Amino acid sequence: MSRTGVWILGARGGVATTMIVGALALKHGLAESTGLITSTDLFDGVPLAGVDDLIFGGHDVRTTSLPECAREISCATGTLHPALLAAIEPDLAEIETHLRTGVLHHSGHAIETLAGVDVSAGETDPGAAVARIVTDLEEFGREQKIDRLVVVNLASTEPQIKDHPAHHSVDGLEQALKDGDGTAFIASSLYAIAAARVGAAFLNFTPSPGALLPSIARLLEEAGSPFMGSDGKTGETLVKSALAPMFRYRNLRVLSWQGYNMLGDRDGEVLAHDENRKTKIDSKDNLLHEYLGYPLHSKVAIDYVPSLDDWKTAWDFIHFEGFLGVKMSLQFTWQGCDSILAAPLVIDMVRLLDLAQRRGDKGAQSHLALFFKSPHGVKDHDLHRQFHALTQYLEACRGE
Repeated sequence: MSRTGVWILGARGGVATTMIVGALALKHGLAESTGLITSTDLFDGVPLAGVDDLIFGGHDVRTTSLPECAREISCATGTLHPALLAAIEPDLAEIETHLRTGVLHHSGHAIETLAGVDVSAGETDPGAAVARIVTDLEEFGREQKIDRLVVVNLASTEPQIKDHPAHHSVDGLEQALKDGDGTAFIASSLYAIAAARVGAAFLNFTPSPGALLPSIARLLEEAGSPFMGSDGKTGETLVKSALAPMFRYRNLRVLSWQGYNMLGDRDGEVLAHDENRKTKIDSKDNLLHEYLGYPLHSKVAIDYVPSLDDWKTAWDFIHFEGFLGVKMSLQFTWQGCDSILAAPLVIDMVRLLDLAQRRGDKGAQSHLALFFKSPHGVKDHDLHRQFHALTQYLEACRGE
C-alpha cells in the first residue's frame, strides 16, 4: 500500500485541524464525503490515493496541541461534533507527535503575536531555517515510511514582500541563501524552498505572495515538483467566478461590483492588520478585472468581527447595464464556515498533486485553477472553463 505524506504549514490552524479531523472521519467511516470533488463519479477510473493513505505531519508556531485545537473549534463553532472527536482522539494524539516548531521569518506583527514560540530564535539566517525545515521533512519521511510528500501551506496570510533580485532567478535565490540575506525571503518562501529540496509537491492554499515567487516556481520545477497556488477559492470569489461569466455570456456590462466581507477567528484577526489584509484583498479583487477585460468600479472590504468565530458573511452588490442603457442590479449574501468550505478542497488538491507526482508531472498544475482565486500562470477565471480543463486532465489520466 502506497503512503502519501501531507506536511501542513499551520498544522494547528482552523482549516488544517478541520481537514485532519475530516480525513480521519472518512477513514473510520464516521462521515460522508460531501464537499470532496474527488469523491464524485467524475474521478471514476482515476488512480487517486485513498484518504486512508494520507499520513499527516506539519509545522506550526502555536503550541496548543492538535486535540485541544479540535476541541476549541468544537466549542466555538459546533462544526466538529464532540462524539466524533472522542472517536478519533487517539489518531489526533498520534498526529500531534508528528508536528514540529514552525518558522517565523519576516512574518509580520500580526502572525508573531499569535505565536507560542520565541520569534527571535534561529530565524535570522534563511539558509539555516531552510536546513531545519528540510531535516524535519526528511525525518518525517523516514519515520513514517512515506512514498511521496505533499507540502501544504495553510498558514496565516503574510504581508506583501518587497521586491528583491533573489525573486527572479534561481541563481539569485541560491546566492541570497548563501549570503544569509534575510530580506529576500518570508517564512512561506523558506518552506517552499525546502519542499523543492526534498522533491515534494507544493500547494499554496494561502494568498501569501512569498510562497511562489518566480525563482521559487522555477526551483520547484527544476526539482521535478508539481505545485499550484494561490489562495483557495471557497466562498465569495467562488461565486464571482461563476457569476462573472454569466454577464459576459449575455453581453451585460458590469458597472460596479462591491463586496463586503465579515469574518472572525484567527484568520480575521490577522486580516485586521493592514499589511496582511492588502495581500488578501488583491487576491480577491483581481478576478473581475482580469476576466471581464474592461474598466469597472470594484471594491472588496474585509472586517474582523470576533463574535463570528470561523463563520463568515459576504454581501455583494452588482450594478450592471442592459439593453438601451437600462441599469439594473443583483445582490447576494454568502454565509458559510470557512474551515468547512476549505478543508475538502485541500484534501482534493493533495490527492491531485500526489497523482501528478506519480505521473511524473512537474511545475505549475494549471488544471487545478478551478480551486484558486489567483491560479498560478492562469489568466482565465471562468469557473466553467476551469472545470473543463480539469475534466480534460482526468481523461488523459484514464487513458494511460
